[in-house]
Amino acid sequence: MYVYTDFDSHFVRQRAAQFRDQLERNLAGRLSDDDFRPLRLQNGWYIQRHAPMARIAVPYGELSSTQLRMLARIAREFDRGYAHFTTRQNCQFNWIPLVKSADTMDLLASVHMHGIQTSGNCIRNITSDCFAGVAADEIVDPRPYCEILRQWSTLHPEFAFLPRKFKIAVSGAEEDRAAIAWHDIGLQLLKNDKGEIGFKVLAGGGMGRTPVIGTVMTEFLPWQQVLVFIEAIVRVYNRYGRRDNMYKARIKILVKAEGQKFIDDVHAEFRNILEHDLDGAAHLITQAEFDRVAAHFQRPAGVVAQPGSRLHVPADAPLNFKRWIERNVHTHQIPGYRAVTLSLKRPGQAPGDATDKQMELAADLADGYSGGELRVSHDQNLVLPWVREADLLALWEAARAASFATPNIGLLTDMIACPGGDFCALANARSIPISAAITERFDDLDELYDIGDIDLHISGCINSCGHHHSGHIGILGVDKDGSEWYQVTLGGLDGSAISGGSQPGKVIGPSFAADEVPDVIEAVIDTYRHQRAADERFIDTVKRVGLDPFKTAANAQRRTTAQAAA
Repeated sequence: MYVYTDFDSHFVRQRAAQFRDQLERNLAGRLSDDDFRPLRLQNGWYIQRHAPMARIAVPYGELSSTQLRMLARIAREFDRGYAHFTTRQNCQFNWIPLVKSADTMDLLASVHMHGIQTSGNCIRNITSDCFAGVAADEIVDPRPYCEILRQWSTLHPEFAFLPRKFKIAVSGAEEDRAAIAWHDIGLQLLKNDKGEIGFKVLAGGGMGRTPVIGTVMTEFLPWQQVLVFIEAIVRVYNRYGRRDNMYKARIKILVKAEGQKFIDDVHAEFRNILEHDLDGAAHLITQAEFDRVAAHFQRPAGVVAQPGSRLHVPADAPLNFKRWIERNVHTHQIPGYRAVTLSLKRPGQAPGDATDKQMELAADLADGYSGGELRVSHDQNLVLPWVREADLLALWEAARAASFATPNIGLLTDMIACPGGDFCALANARSIPISAAITERFDDLDELYDIGDIDLHISGCINSCGHHHSGHIGILGVDKDGSEWYQVTLGGLDGSAISGGSQPGKVIGPSFAADEVPDVIEAVIDTYRHQRAADERFIDTVKRVGLDPFKTAANAQRRTTAQAAA
């Protein structure tokens, strides 16, 4: 993973000291709450429904065991003993008192972590494939490019106050595991017929009130030009993006409204930067600069290819171990190694949550089996990227003891969910009780395996932090006269191989009451099981038969809503 420099360390420590001064002036009454607000937001400190929320950046999802132990310490000493991992590969705390925020920043800085630009109308955390650098289907390792983007965008003076928040995702593999088409800018690394590396660039994707799939800006951009091209996109957005209406301020609205004109303006601005800006060409990435950054990504000591190695699972191995190998263990580009997902989806805890003890146990597993390195996935799990095949049985036994070995990756209970109304001030409804009820309903592994691959995503409000638009089944919390109701969508696609492209799901009817949702999901699943062809996955059945059979089955579960309509 990335090896931090003295400059990196000094930078985050300086920022923590700066924030401590700002906090002390605020607490002493010398800096008003209104003036302090943008300063704390630039460092990832929100005021949520019940308490401050701290969002900690995990750039492109890479996390060391040392950093994870520090997150565990912060959870134990300042929070209520747990943290939450998000779809954008960040970590969030929900209960840290604001008076302790500077102490938290100091501890984070000691392990090269921070909350810089995890909030505000700026370029946020750069996200990527959780298997970057190890994926068997990787075309180009995206991590050096992500790091260059991180360094370039952090505290960029021109892009600190954009019309709205701005998110970039990068993928370097054949399969898109970063949902790039759903981001403000999505970057797909490619090689052309000559073997040259470049990017397919999309812009204007996003969820929220108006789900939009990103528009292709260019099919192949030489990698050296990527900073200039992104700057051109963001400049055009900064110039023309709406600032009078926050609901229409995202770049997706501008791209959708302007169409080809937006693309033309970006290419014109791109040429303008290179030809007319003072030192515009200096923003081209040189081979020397790329090599400097790439050299900071080092494999853990002792990771050596084992040619001819072949994973062998004994016939008499425990059934759950076989299932874990099938679901939680992933192919690797280095012979003799596998990547392993530690599931953060199990009964009794919200999706993506981990206690301080669980985080410390995960750090121990990383030290023992993955060279001290972990990843945070888009699906709110943790990944060990450097596991020897010979260690898989021992790792499974250790992971099972630490509650990380649920063999459900890609199945119904491996759901995405935001914290919802239990914490978020923006939420209209709770997500956690809904996810818990569904997990309890589908607690039989045999049944889950019979259902097969399926993406279930839950958001507590229209801001779509749970990515409900891209779920094969999506659940959206809505407010009706102060009560919690839930809208259900089907057929959403996130861009992964199983989904086949990207598209928002379609609503299957009026909202359902909270107590109806588990029955609705069960009815939808039962319909799939009756309608499916041999070996046909859920999303393929939905595409083949259409929404009507599912809509009929779901609407038959109405009790509270039927009474309300009577």
